[in-house]
Amino acid sequence: MDHQIDIGIQPDDQPYEITSFARKHGLTIPVADAVLFAKGPSPSRAACDTAALALLCAVAQYARKQGAR
Repeated sequence: MDHQIDIGIQPDDQPYEITSFARKHGLTIPVADAVLFAKGPSPSRAACDTAALALLCAVAQYARKQGAR
């Protein structure tokens, strides 16, 4: 028997745990909770990752605009 167990990788259909999601994307717990909440009751991990990336990009763009003033 050659069984491999990878505890660090969860299937895409398993919901994120808030603290691991926050840590992965460098978000605070309240912001991570808001992103996960906005994606619905059982979103895919890929959808949540995409939402976090979109949020981070929007925040970076806003910061660049504020710095140009």
